[in-house]
Amino acid sequence: MDRSIRIWFIAATLLVIICSVRSTMAAEPPADLCSLLPAAEVSKALGRTYDSPQKSVAPRPYANTAQGTDCNYLAKGSKLWFRAYVDPSPSAAAELFAKLSKFFGQPTPVTGVGDEAYFDGQHALHVRKGKVRFYLNLDPVDSVSATEKQLKDLASRVNAQL
Repeated sequence: MDRSIRIWFIAATLLVIICSVRSTMAAEPPADLCSLLPAAEVSKALGRTYDSPQKSVAPRPYANTAQGTDCNYLAKGSKLWFRAYVDPSPSAAAELFAKLSKFFGQPTPVTGVGDEAYFDGQHALHVRKGKVRFYLNLDPVDSVSATEKQLKDLASRVNAQL
């Protein structure tokens, strides 16, 4: 009896450790944030051929905050702007997300995407998942409902990797 309890305890401990390691690994975004949204996925979702993203550094929104990454995808007559930031913690990301939402007009909340999300007045999508904040903006907006659906689909693809 004593041996079976010891074996069960060891098995339970290993299971907890394995789950913790997997959870930690899944929470870390890739070093190349543009890899969260490959050009092939963008092309498929938006129905036209987009080039690989042009990458650049996104400015810090405030002093002592993280720099981000801008990924600009170009197609004939269209541009998708994907901007992403990795903050030190989910709470820091949530605080910045709330603070920055005041700069983009009246936000329209979006459900089912990340931990929190909204469309701004220009129909760009702002999303926070864990410690990652990102922004998707498609130009031009031909149809508001179609564009918002496409951006939600792209955001879901990004979220699946975070």
